[in-house]
Amino acid sequence: MCYQTHEIEWQGIRICVRYAPVKWNVISHIEIKVIEPARAPLPITSTGYLSHHIPIGSVEAEFDNVVDCILSWLDARAQSAEWREHVEKSAQGELF
Repeated sequence: MCYQTHEIEWQGIRICVRYAPVKWNVISHIEIKVIEPARAPLPITSTGYLSHHIPIGSVEAEFDNVVDCILSWLDARAQSAEWREHVEKSAQGELF
């Protein structure tokens, strides 16, 4: 099993993406971990870490590479009401 490792930045958050196109000969695996700020939430994980299994070929069928896939996924989920509320609260700070 061979992982591709990529470091990306999304909205000021540095993220490490590890991708195994074929794991155990039956599935693909994506691992996402926020590097900085450490453990910062993302629209796809509140803990800054995500391990995600998908059918083999899913990424390649829709995207040129795993980075484009992750950026698209983050952008799409960032449109949710929950994420927009999180961003708004983070920008103004919480008093309580």
